[in-house]
Amino acid sequence: MTKLLLKLFTKNLSPDNQRSAIGQRSGVVGIVCNVFLFLGKLLAGLLSGSVSIMADAMNNLTDATSSVVTLLGFKMSEKPADADHPYGHARLEYLSGLGVAALIIVIGVELGKSSFDKILNPQPVAFGWLTVTILAVSIGVKLGMWWINRVLSRHIQSTALAATTQDSRNDAIATGAVLIAGIVEWLTGATIDGWMGMAVALFILYSGVMAAKETISPLLGESASPELRELIVDYVRQQPKVLGYHDLMVHDYGPGQRFATLHVEMDQRESPMTCHDLIDDMERECFQNHGIHLVIHYDPVITDDPEINRFRAACEALLTALDTRLHLHDFRMVQGQSHTNLIFDVALPQDMTGRESEITAHLQESLTKQEGKRIYAVITFDPEAFNVLIED
Repeated sequence: MTKLLLKLFTKNLSPDNQRSAIGQRSGVVGIVCNVFLFLGKLLAGLLSGSVSIMADAMNNLTDATSSVVTLLGFKMSEKPADADHPYGHARLEYLSGLGVAALIIVIGVELGKSSFDKILNPQPVAFGWLTVTILAVSIGVKLGMWWINRVLSRHIQSTALAATTQDSRNDAIATGAVLIAGIVEWLTGATIDGWMGMAVALFILYSGVMAAKETISPLLGESASPELRELIVDYVRQQPKVLGYHDLMVHDYGPGQRFATLHVEMDQRESPMTCHDLIDDMERECFQNHGIHLVIHYDPVITDDPEINRFRAACEALLTALDTRLHLHDFRMVQGQSHTNLIFDVALPQDMTGRESEITAHLQESLTKQEGKRIYAVITFDPEAFNVLIED
């Protein structure tokens, strides 16, 4: 069934515009379905006199607006890069998801207000089979939209469609609650319409806040996923002449617009021209195969100096003794008659921020005592988030 759905939504689409076209087609389906549901529930609300059904009808009208926002978001994200936006407009998809999340929160607030009023001023609801049928069909349609958007959002990894998926699920639950409340009141005379509406409103508000969090996070610059980091470093570690890598930073400018920088270590005895050609090949192939704009910084390292290797091993041992999460890279040594400078970077975990001076002093004192002459540690502390995967 899932394959059939994807085949239907990707029919006659080229790989270049498939993502945007799928999002736009999903938006069109949402507009048509929600307008249809709005008209049906409006009729049911007028016939029954139920405030919760009328609120649910307005909810569907707002959902149609959300679908318009989603459609426009995908359409506008297609715009190519220009002078003012050299990284493209793909983040507009995130903004459309944020817009949908905002509308979900507005719906929750409005439904909560109408439900609170219904609790204070309960009124009988004239329920009938026509109303029950309309609401039952509405639940079925919303569950169908939930499944469609769930499949499509996972297929194209879209936060905007993920927000729409949550919205469709919430609508099915909200309409189900309205239906249950109406049936209970119809059979028993107990006025629970307002209480049920309030419970649904709180659930919708929670879902809206969570949807907003998921779309705001990439806009603020969240850390790259472990899967993406693994994808990049697995490719790099397989390349000839690469001894190690560190300082991986990934910048997300929207789906299909990911930029990454990485430091790669190679033996300083290798020809610079050979290393340069290899780096060019890695950058080009990473974009062609994975769609990631990778920029690599070349770090030449000395591998055949016993003295440098001895000091490096000593520093690594001292760091590990302090905390097993501490790692170093970019190690260099400058020797003088009165003292020796050890210059390197350390990946610092977030919870150890503020201990930089303590770590530096510990290394300097221990090495000075061990060597019998003054040793200075010139350390640059990097965030661990950029050095989660290190292989030196």
